Amino acid sequence: MADRHLIIFVKNPIPGTVKTRIARTVGNERAVQVYRHLLQHTQQITRLLPWPRVVYYGDFINSNDGWNGYQKRLQAGNDLGERMLAAFREQFAEGARQVVIIGSDCLAITADHLRQAFSALDEADVVIGPATDGGYYLLGMNALHPFLFENMPWSQPELRQLTELALQQNNLTFERLEELTDIDEWSDYERVSST
Repeated sequence: MADRHLIIFVKNPIPGTVKTRIARTVGNERAVQVYRHLLQHTQQITRLLPWPRVVYYGDFINSNDGWNGYQKRLQAGNDLGERMLAAFREQFAEGARQVVIIGSDCLAITADHLRQAFSALDEADVVIGPATDGGYYLLGMNALHPFLFENMPWSQPELRQLTELALQQNNLTFERLEELTDIDEWSDYERVSST
């Protein structure tokens, strides 16, 4: 299983730096509580998985947090695309044959979604977990495809559509997982946490 690597992108739960759109509605302290809930969920679904799991921090590596037992690295790059590309490149350089990345924004994601993603990569070049906001909550691939991270509209509603178009233009096959909701607004959290 060592040839399958899972990347998890996180931030440290510091008021004013996480879930800023939620904070505009309910304040920084409540936004941090929401983000802690998201982190705990992501830890819960990934803790027992059989693959190398690498947490990439967006700000600084916390040596004593809920990610103890995971490999810990620092994200490198100026925007989300550069940071994701650098993480994928690092994991492939370390011998991964399949790499999947998730963030820590989705309360609906399960360990089964991650298993489905790696299984999809046995057939397809790329796997995408589409998010209801037009982006994606998961991306996986069998080889590094830098064009997927260059000149993309990060955090915009056309991201997934343009990602899939780029895959088609480069003659790569892809599979979609179930569409899930990322928690970006307070209304997302209220809706998902009440179901």
